[in-house]
Amino acid sequence: MTDDAGTEKESTFLVTHVESDSAVLKDVHDGQVHTLGSNPDLDVDDAVEATVAPEPPMEVTYRVVEVTERRSLSIEESEEPPTVHERELAAETPTGELAREPRAGIGEIHVLTPPESETEQAVADVVDDREGTLSRAARLGVNRVEIRSDPGIVSVRYMP
Repeated sequence: MTDDAGTEKESTFLVTHVESDSAVLKDVHDGQVHTLGSNPDLDVDDAVEATVAPEPPMEVTYRVVEVTERRSLSIEESEEPPTVHERELAAETPTGELAREPRAGIGEIHVLTPPESETEQAVADVVDDREGTLSRAARLGVNRVEIRSDPGIVSVRYMP
């Protein structure tokens, strides 16, 4: 959303890069990238509910007007196998497809069904797409992404 002047933007952002004197925020709803002209003590992989505005006079960098919420996000690979429910979802999902389901409470469960020989690569793809995975977590309002797998099943759990 923008204000009446059209300059401020309120959204959920993923912090994708930080330096002592700058930071880069990616809007998790529209993908727009905002480079901050300073770093208001943000860390990579933070999700922030914030309002940003362009820095005058050239308006090529942004400043944070207000942060209403900040949380750290994480991705972890679990040694635990997928749950019985996740296995049932996988059994109903054709190979190579994705099933999505809300979690009880907050979050979602995504169950991928790669060919058994490609399970490890599918897990690696989820981990390697850190920005996409964490953007989804920020959009869902969760803090943690847990990946579980067994041959032919990869569950990606977006949890508080």
